[in-house]
Amino acid sequence: MLEGRVDLHCHTTKSDGTFTPTELVGEAARRGLAAVAITDHDCVDGIGEALEAVEENCVDVVPGVEISTDVSDGEIHILGFFIDYEDEDLLKFLEAQRESRVRRVERMLRKLAALGIDLSMEDVLEHAGDGAVGRPHIAAAMVKAGYVLSWDEAFAHYIGLHAPAYESRSKLTPYEAIEAVLAAKGVPVLAHPGLSGKDDMIPSLVEHGLEGIEAIYPQHTSGQQEHYQRIAREYGLLVTAGSDCHGPYSQSGVVLGSATTDYEVVLRLYERARRTQAMICEKRT
Repeated sequence: MLEGRVDLHCHTTKSDGTFTPTELVGEAARRGLAAVAITDHDCVDGIGEALEAVEENCVDVVPGVEISTDVSDGEIHILGFFIDYEDEDLLKFLEAQRESRVRRVERMLRKLAALGIDLSMEDVLEHAGDGAVGRPHIAAAMVKAGYVLSWDEAFAHYIGLHAPAYESRSKLTPYEAIEAVLAAKGVPVLAHPGLSGKDDMIPSLVEHGLEGIEAIYPQHTSGQQEHYQRIAREYGLLVTAGSDCHGPYSQSGVVLGSATTDYEVVLRLYERARRTQAMICEKRT
């Protein structure tokens, strides 16, 4: 398919989404989308299944990933599009990130226990399934055990940034995440920059190889969307759009396709990925 609307930021049950990869592709078809990107947190396990589902649905799948990184007093997330999701170095890198997530959850559970909230790792993994574990799964376990009434309460009072049971991840920088995406022949894009509020870092991210900005995002105001599109033009970056949909049973309630852009962006991402691949091949020869 070479035209239509595309949603380039979606999660599945392989991280903290509630659609399986097959269900996500089917839902995209029902909503008339031309393409979706599978961008699970620190995980590419859902891409193969999603690509297989393409055969029964008139929807293209862009192989991707979302990598979480830490900066001073906050986080920056980097999306990688058209990555080689079978690249051994990328898989090792993401495995290390997932192991770090487990260790982080263990530390947070110890802090919660000191606050009188007794949860086991098994309680949390029950909500993670076979996907990458994270704070949303802790929140879900807290709701199920009756310690809080909602995910919002869990984050606000216990596990959100600056809350008493919060623990930071391993100190991965956004520059390292960009390098990992480029090494996997992908296109690195800054996810939802309005949430991180780190505009001052964009020039240095561009210097390290950033190639796009997710300007069109459900939680961005119209003013923020225009602001980030201006920045993209200034630095010659691609403008992407994504709903950050986590499925029908997620706390956010964001609907698939609620932030989209034209299929032409998929083609431009693919062209840049091919360019990166050619540069890597040239260096190796």
